[in-house]
Amino acid sequence: MASQEPRKTAIISVYDKTGLLDLAKGLIKNNVRLLASGGTSKMIREAGFEVEDVSAITHAPEMLSGRVKTLHPAVHAGILARDLASDEKDLAEQNINKVDFVVCNLYPFKDTIAKVNVTIPEAVEEIDIGGVTLIRAAAKNHSRVTILSDPSDYPEFLQELSKGNVSEKSRQLYALKAFEHTADYDTTINDFFRKKYAANGLQHLSLRYGANPHQKHASCYVRGQKLPFKVLSGSPGYINLLDALNAWPLVKELKRALNYPAAASFKHVSPAGAAIGVPLSPKERKVYMVDDIEGLERSALAQAYARARGADRMSSFGDVIALSDEVDVTTAKIISREVSDGIIAPGYSAEALELLSKKKGGRYLVLQMDEEFEPYKQETRTVYGIQLSQRRNDATIVPKSTFKTVITPKDANVPESALRDLTVATIALKYTQSNSVCYALNGQVIGLGAGQQSRIHCTRLAGDKADNWWMRFHDRVLDIKWKKGTKRPDKSNAIDLLCSGELPSSGPELEEYEKSFEEVPTPFTAEEREAWAKKLSEVAVSSDAFFPFIDNVFRVARSGAKYIAAPTGSQNDQAVFDTSAELGITFIEQSIRLFHH
Repeated sequence: MASQEPRKTAIISVYDKTGLLDLAKGLIKNNVRLLASGGTSKMIREAGFEVEDVSAITHAPEMLSGRVKTLHPAVHAGILARDLASDEKDLAEQNINKVDFVVCNLYPFKDTIAKVNVTIPEAVEEIDIGGVTLIRAAAKNHSRVTILSDPSDYPEFLQELSKGNVSEKSRQLYALKAFEHTADYDTTINDFFRKKYAANGLQHLSLRYGANPHQKHASCYVRGQKLPFKVLSGSPGYINLLDALNAWPLVKELKRALNYPAAASFKHVSPAGAAIGVPLSPKERKVYMVDDIEGLERSALAQAYARARGADRMSSFGDVIALSDEVDVTTAKIISREVSDGIIAPGYSAEALELLSKKKGGRYLVLQMDEEFEPYKQETRTVYGIQLSQRRNDATIVPKSTFKTVITPKDANVPESALRDLTVATIALKYTQSNSVCYALNGQVIGLGAGQQSRIHCTRLAGDKADNWWMRFHDRVLDIKWKKGTKRPDKSNAIDLLCSGELPSSGPELEEYEKSFEEVPTPFTAEEREAWAKKLSEVAVSSDAFFPFIDNVFRVARSGAKYIAAPTGSQNDQAVFDTSAELGITFIEQSIRLFHH
């Protein structure tokens, strides 16, 4: 007579009892022994199905008001046992039977903490211990044990079981779902207690709101670590931190690559300007509105920020500033008179911090960043409830190696100044919303096109900004006679209208423009613009992906481009190379695509 296969065993312990009775019925129909705990056992029994309490194998009652029910070797040895002779021997010696199926889901911790004014003791009682242990043990041993943590899986499971066995693929998918269930549960608990217990904002920082005022419950933290920055003044918002935490690595990388102090002016998660501390000429000081700053020539950091802010003053209005070095009082004086929302830097002199802390009546955001902080290699984000994960973009831009491959002309000599400017442009692109193209000169960004769907539109936008920047060096702009009391933002706006050629023709807008001047400057003619544009040269242009068409080359040439760095790989590469050569532009392969979203 053939030996009968041993009867299989299921342990069931569920808070969510959806589909429980249908599951119990199906298991019994397939000759599965049911062991259940507490309320689960009661519900199955009252429905008329045969079920045993877990105590039938533990020989111990439920304890501590239900806190201890399934935590026992008779339960977990049965779940964790493998089909090994040594495991079979251990089970036999202890008279323990294998468990084949575990059905478990957890206390509703999320629902509990969502209640108004929930107390910590109330939340603590909803932290499941035995359930998590059951799920993890079964999921760990999923090569033999089936773990069901989601009631929606019961029908499919029973259908497969009725055909004889649960497949290996199904056990794997159920185990994955189980691990995700416990991970999400632990994350929820972790987040709750981080908010309750993390002292002084060291590990958890509540924000005023998210990207918009109606997006409440915003926060920031680093899992398992202290936050790498301190809030010295003000209260950060969600967008402030997006800008600050994109701007900081930009200046850190610029300084590392070029060994100069670096600065960035950030707005809406893209740089409005970025620069290193190359000395300012007298004309540049005037253009950037810092010619009256005492001691400017002694602070490379202040000159870096003057360049970063001066690249595109209109876009920099209300920026978040990043600085690579300790902030000195000279730099703080420039910042104190501009409209900006906050600053991130590795340190501040006492006098600089005092000056910045008074800005906006003490509401100005001042962050001190840990220079040694290195983020995790892997980064994740949630979009529409979907988790995305990727390796962080840790590509390194090194002037002489990143720009070593000259495509055309082959005998081109790329001077140190061009390598410097290509480095500034390329590192800026790494932290700019793609598509993006950047023009740089004199160690600073002079035009940046960000977030455009078309490459040529990036190129045009960046080129238009570079042209506007260059027009500001025209004597007509430098010699403007301002009406006394005109504010810096009004000056910036008037200069932008004059330099861009977007002057109003009549009406209240024209009147508003003209009232800033003692003498209204004469508008530039098309011929004057063209003649002035031809004086701009040696501009370095970088692209975060390849230039697919020659229209991009024609456009950068109009704004003084002498060097282009871009990845190659477009079907139209040769035409782009040939056009660059015809226009006297050196084309350099930059082999790393730098999309940023």
